[in-house]
Order: sequence, then C-alpha cells, then structure tokens
Amino acid sequence: MLTSFGFVSTALNLYEASPAKTMTYATYQKRDEKERTAQLLAITKNNLERTLRVLHYCIAHELPLHRMSSSIVPLATHPEAAWDFLKETKKECKEIEKLVKKYNIRTSMHPNQYTLFTSPRKEVTLNAVKDMQYHFDLLKGMGIEDRSYINIHIGGAYGDKPSAIERFYENIKLLPADVKARMTLENDDKTFTTKETLEVCENEGIPLMFDYHHYMANPDDDGSLEELLPRFVKTWENTGRPPKVHLSSPKDEKAYRSHHDFVSLDYVLPFFKLMSNYTDELDVMIEAKQKDRAVLQLVAELEKVRGFKRMSGGTILM
Repeated sequence: MLTSFGFVSTALNLYEASPAKTMTYATYQKRDEKERTAQLLAITKNNLERTLRVLHYCIAHELPLHRMSSSIVPLATHPEAAWDFLKETKKECKEIEKLVKKYNIRTSMHPNQYTLFTSPRKEVTLNAVKDMQYHFDLLKGMGIEDRSYINIHIGGAYGDKPSAIERFYENIKLLPADVKARMTLENDDKTFTTKETLEVCENEGIPLMFDYHHYMANPDDDGSLEELLPRFVKTWENTGRPPKVHLSSPKDEKAYRSHHDFVSLDYVLPFFKLMSNYTDELDVMIEAKQKDRAVLQLVAELEKVRGFKRMSGGTILM
C-alpha cells in the first residue's frame, strides 16, 4: 500500500508562517470604509503569501497532501462585512494554482464545527451553505476546485439522531451541486459514528473521510473495521483520488478525544496493517498539534518498520 502524508494549515518549522491571521468584526466596525477595505485586503494577501510558503515547504519535504486554512479570508461570510476577496488577489491565487498543479499537491479545506446541516434552525443551514460556498469560491479562485475537497461533519444530533439525519438529507439539497461534488463527510468522536456517517455517504454519493482516532473514541456497536473499511474505500471510487483518512492519537487516556502533539506509532500501526488489505493507495492527513513536525517524525519512524519502504520524503510503501 503506497501511503502519502500531509499536514494541516501551517508549518511550525517555518518562521511566522500562519496563514490564518484575522480581523474581528469589532475591529472592522471601528475603521472607516477605506481603512477597513485596505486592512482586509492586506491580511488576506499576507495569508495567501504564507500559504504559498507552506506549499513550498511541502514540496521541499515531498509531502503530497496539504489542508489549507479556512481562515485565509477574514470576515468572508459575515453578513455585514462580506466582500469580494477574489477581485484583488488574482495574482496570489494564480501562484498557488501553478504550484499545486505543477507538483500535484492534493489540497483540501475543513470548515469549522458550525458548518453543519442537521440544525432545526433555518439560519444555521443557510450559514452552512454560505460557508461551503466561500470555501468552494476560494478554491475556484485558485483554479483548484476540481482537485480539492471540502470536509465537514454531519453535525449535531439535538437529542434525536434519526430526526437529525432526516434534516441532513433535506438541508443538503440547498447546497449547490458543484459545491456538493467537492464535499466529504467525516465520522466524529462524540455523535455520529463511522457506520452512521458511512450510510449517509453511500446514500448521497459523498466520499467518507475516515478518522481512525474518532472511530476509536466513538466506536460502532455493530460495525467492525473489517466490515467498514472496504465500504469506506468504495466511497472513493471514481474520484480520481486514493481513499483518505485523518490520523492522530490521544493526548492521554483521561483526555482520549484530545489530539497529542505527535502521533504514536504503536497507536496507528495496527490500522495501517489492516488498511493494506483493502487498498493499494492511501492518503493520510495528520492532525497532531505539532503539524509538520509530527508528520516528519511519524514518516521517519514508519520507514524503520520491517517490511516498510520510504519512497520519498512523505510517501511510504507498506
């Protein structure tokens, strides 16, 4: 199984590289129109330039995957402050497009936990549609929307899972078809299990973003990995991409759901060995707090495992 790795948002080994600088609405209100427009644009351009720096870092370390920050554009969806962020950032977006396509970086984004489609409140759903559209528009502005994925969770259960699932099916109809086509759904660590999320994915034709740590924290009562993993792999058929997983390990037994700074080899090795029975290729997004450092450490540890061979900086043949 050829396994490729990536990390989330910023590279900690780079100086001042966070692509998620922001402006609060309170600050926005204090500025006059000319000043606020200039500041929003300056922050966005800076975030895009830092995204470019991080992408160069991925290329230098031969890491084929990268999840870009969802906070590149401040106040992009705020009802009182939304602005045309693509008009003045074409140069930066084009540079990102060239880099991603030249080096075939598999990019993604992950809206926050408030972007959900199970709420009984219509305004929450409308905001979720708006946020998904923002992510899609940003990727489209970069010219990489047809090669990137936008990942979310199903949402909250609100005390009644069956009703919440029915609302998901109804509310997702509001999402434009081109946006939905770039969407993945992830099993979560408290509410919707892998099997429950997988069933929604199968019904809606959406790839499952399988999170192993979440599965361990929120296991299915009647679904083993031997049953679920082949179905997970199948949701990625015809996407042109290997099936993709999120990997992290617990901070400790007491704070099991919290992510550790790094990824424990002992924790993830059984998963890799099992997964190799179901696919010849796998994409792995590392969600440890130490981000790029955690990826580089895990890959270095994996290449020492008997039978594993490092093919490049961020790819292991298992």
